Amino acid sequence: MRVVGLMSGTSYDAIDAAAADLTVEDGTLVLTPLGMVSEPYDDDLRALLAGALPPATTTLADVCRLDTLVGRAFADVAVHADRELCGGAAELVASHGQTVFHWAGDDRVHGTLQIGEPAWIAEATGRTVVSGFRTRDVAAGGQGAPLVSLVDLMWLRGRPGVPAALNIGGIANVTVLPRGGRPVAFDTGPGNALIDAAAHDLTGGRLAYDAGGALAGAGRVHEPLLRRLLDEPYYRRPAPRTTGKELFHRGYLRAALEGFGGLPAEDVVATVTRLTARTVADAVRPLGATELIASGGGTRNPVLTAMLRDELAGVALRTSDELGLPSSAKEACAFAVLGYLTLHGLPGNAPSCTGALGPRVLGSITPGSRPLRLPPAPAAAPASLVVRARPDRSPPPGEHTGALPAAGRR
Repeated sequence: MRVVGLMSGTSYDAIDAAAADLTVEDGTLVLTPLGMVSEPYDDDLRALLAGALPPATTTLADVCRLDTLVGRAFADVAVHADRELCGGAAELVASHGQTVFHWAGDDRVHGTLQIGEPAWIAEATGRTVVSGFRTRDVAAGGQGAPLVSLVDLMWLRGRPGVPAALNIGGIANVTVLPRGGRPVAFDTGPGNALIDAAAHDLTGGRLAYDAGGALAGAGRVHEPLLRRLLDEPYYRRPAPRTTGKELFHRGYLRAALEGFGGLPAEDVVATVTRLTARTVADAVRPLGATELIASGGGTRNPVLTAMLRDELAGVALRTSDELGLPSSAKEACAFAVLGYLTLHGLPGNAPSCTGALGPRVLGSITPGSRPLRLPPAPAAAPASLVVRARPDRSPPPGEHTGALPAAGRR
């Protein structure tokens, strides 16, 4: 089955669409990446999103407008991906949507909201759409994140040692397979969120992010500021735990900087970059990880990856590209897998990772232009996943990943 996975993360800079061919062979799910397209949000829509996200206030009218405009934007990218990557033969679209609020408090998640109305995608593509993945896990007592943990477990199962997967988006999350214990997954804390906030605020809005780690590379870590940031109680909460820009936003950084007037912008960016590396390392070290397989836009920041290597002394750090799964497309591919599982009536969460009461079939199904016919579920859910290269190993016509500069993908 050819599936298009749609994703926009907590950096809300672009919509990524990854196409994959998914088949089950002898109880193993085989994923063949077909390519990726990435389209940035236009400036007006991104500004509307930024103006509505926490800690800003908003109105139901704004939510309605954004739900519609984001849905239309996702629909445009889905049409493009189907045409360019699948030759117009996609059978399913799986849309994560755009997270605008993750209601966490009192050591639990009460609710979560992803916008981008799937009806627009179904109408534009004619394809069946699976969307709204996180809410069912939350309703079952889970954190609703990181949902990619199930895909990570299937993919990493059988690797030697204690493998761990890391995604560095606006927020960083890990999935770890400890020896002899239950798998665990959680958000470690900020990925690019505070780096982006520092780059934006300290350059007067001239920069939206630290392209190529240039600012951090020119600065020095300010240890007193780093110690203040590391005092954040979130880092001491037990797993499973999740967070977002409801906590790690520009106002959070401004409050942390009080009393540190006059710090060079480069030093602040270097410090929050070290914060991301330190909190990732502090999270995986107690779990005995022997290798960390990284993906997401943060892998394109060479200063951040150098700091990770420094903090993770003795732990092998590699990117998912080395295992055949493009790091920029991994999350979109993961939601393609989750959509495939939902359509086949199979659970898409890992309860030990999200904290849910049990396995649940995730999401809602929006029919396309044809009568909805669900495929039969396999006798058993696939327990493992392998990534298989395209036979010709060449990109399909129109494939591109350069809608934004490489260093800017987050």
